[in-house]
Amino acid sequence: MRTNEFRLGIDIGRVIISRGEGPNDTSFLHGSIERALQTPPYENMFEIVPQLVDRFGGRAWLVSKCGPRVQERSRQWLEHHRFWERTGIPPENVRFCRDRPGKAPICRELGITHFIDDRLDVLEYLRGSVPHLFLFAAGFVPQEEWLTPLTGWPEALQVVRPQVEKARYGPGATR
Repeated sequence: MRTNEFRLGIDIGRVIISRGEGPNDTSFLHGSIERALQTPPYENMFEIVPQLVDRFGGRAWLVSKCGPRVQERSRQWLEHHRFWERTGIPPENVRFCRDRPGKAPICRELGITHFIDDRLDVLEYLRGSVPHLFLFAAGFVPQEEWLTPLTGWPEALQVVRPQVEKARYGPGATR
């Protein structure tokens, strides 16, 4: 069996945690902590992320841009929804930065090879240092060879899993 050193990075807002009640819902950011904790996970996230974490041999991190207040809310949301135990990503595998370009040095330090984010500008900062970039649940997607659009978590599993399995088990292998 081949081994891989692929490492998965995932954004939190609008990737792990949904938008809330609608595209303009800001209750997670500006509402009470009770409202923030009620913000649902992104559809199918709890079904798919554990499978990806398994395929990456547990080498998965959350990397998010936010200030101290949203950082604390994010941690509380992750705890409240039992994210760590439900996905297999340990709590120490979360990294925060203050600006979008700040994700690039974090990903280089962690050796991230696959990154899922809902913002094209973030992925542009990662271009050249993270080989596999995925734009999550975006409306308009430019046709770029360095970028793979994903409609949601089921498609993430369909696209990302075969890449990892091919490197891990050899061409044509399925598991």
